Amino acid sequence: MRQRLAALTGALVLVTACGTTSSTSSGGYGPASAAPSPSESTDTTDVAPAPTTSAPETPPPRPGTRIRVADSEFGPMLFAPSGQAIYLFDKEERPRAECYGACAADWPPVLTEGEPRGVRGARQGLLGTTERRDGSVQVTYGGHPLYFYAHEGPWQVLCHDFVEYGGTWFVVQPDGDAAPPTA
Repeated sequence: MRQRLAALTGALVLVTACGTTSSTSSGGYGPASAAPSPSESTDTTDVAPAPTTSAPETPPPRPGTRIRVADSEFGPMLFAPSGQAIYLFDKEERPRAECYGACAADWPPVLTEGEPRGVRGARQGLLGTTERRDGSVQVTYGGHPLYFYAHEGPWQVLCHDFVEYGGTWFVVQPDGDAAPPTA
């Protein structure tokens, strides 16, 4: 019986020590437990297994849409990892989308189901989101809702400085500004 108690006490110490980075001079017991006192009973009939500690069951965050920077004829600009060019609509002066219906059919919003991520030069601090009327979540960058042009292939940039739907469409630079208009 004493061997079993000693083994359980040793296991409790081991579990506690692995879950903490601090140690004390009381034999390595962390703040979550205390050393057994000499007056504690050695009767093991009521000894329960050491409780296991686990992280709260929160689902991991969903991976969001990735935004990256690549070179183009307009300088460094934002792209989806697939190579799809990303645009902003200068009519939208706030992070609220105004492109719906036929506009959104030609200029689909860059959507995400998780926190968007900046990779390969895109600045994480400039990324954000805005909710669309249908409840979907659109990616923003530097406060601008982001869009693709529906009729471009990977790495094509056909519509920079293009006027349509009451505003002008520009590719987005890594600093969040529109690339300069074409001459």
